[in-house]
Amino acid sequence: MPNNRNTTPASDFRETVCVNVDRIYDCCKDRDCMQDLRVYLPEEYQEILDNAVSIKPGCAEILWSYIDVEPLAFNNGFYTVDIQFFIRVSFDVCTGQGRPQRIEGCASFSKKTILYGSEGEARIYTSEYAPQGCDRNPEVRSNRPRATVEVLDPIVLSAHICEPCDPCGCDNLDVSSIPGYICACFGSAPKDNEGCRKLYVTLGLFSIVRLMREVQLLIPACDFCIPEKESCYPSEEDPCGLFGQMEFPLDQFFPPNRNGNCADTCDN
Repeated sequence: MPNNRNTTPASDFRETVCVNVDRIYDCCKDRDCMQDLRVYLPEEYQEILDNAVSIKPGCAEILWSYIDVEPLAFNNGFYTVDIQFFIRVSFDVCTGQGRPQRIEGCASFSKKTILYGSEGEARIYTSEYAPQGCDRNPEVRSNRPRATVEVLDPIVLSAHICEPCDPCGCDNLDVSSIPGYICACFGSAPKDNEGCRKLYVTLGLFSIVRLMREVQLLIPACDFCIPEKESCYPSEEDPCGLFGQMEFPLDQFFPPNRNGNCADTCDN
């Protein structure tokens, strides 16, 4: 198969340059199954849940995540990465009257991983130009590693309602600790609603966690990246000309089949 990527011969490298980049020292990919997480509902949805006959899980969306990186005391160069996710989960609730009603609440999940981030405690100072004023020196920072989390929205695997007297699930969140901007994503702030029915959900989550440092690397360089494409914009006087350049959306009229034939699918 021909390689369509543009390649540059080694002879075209003109010089070596030093660049400041984030180098990934360690990373991991995780598949977490979060079983029976408590979903905290705003007050206006609790009454609907109390009258529910059946419930159907909808979708889940990550609203925010907190990440904390701390050195591992007994193993130099390694760090613990603590992550807490705040998740909005929606459900369709049937109360036996009329159409199902959509409700949503807040769930939270915490996870921890240990990654290698090397050693180093240098302090970093930078300058910042201020027009018509004195240059500012932003707050000093260190070169300790920092973590990033790349995550997909969770997959809702199951959901169930628990009666007030039944012990079940994991009530792992203090609702008073939910940040205000998370509460603002709902109609009103989620409540604990003690003495009422509780809602629990099981979620599947795919994530990649990276630990990286800001470093200087020496790399070969060919030339500066000089743009060659000129800016263009559609003419307001010829909207049909712009429409004529659009690709016909055949897939919308003829949805593509799955890869492979029926026999292959049945055999698997």
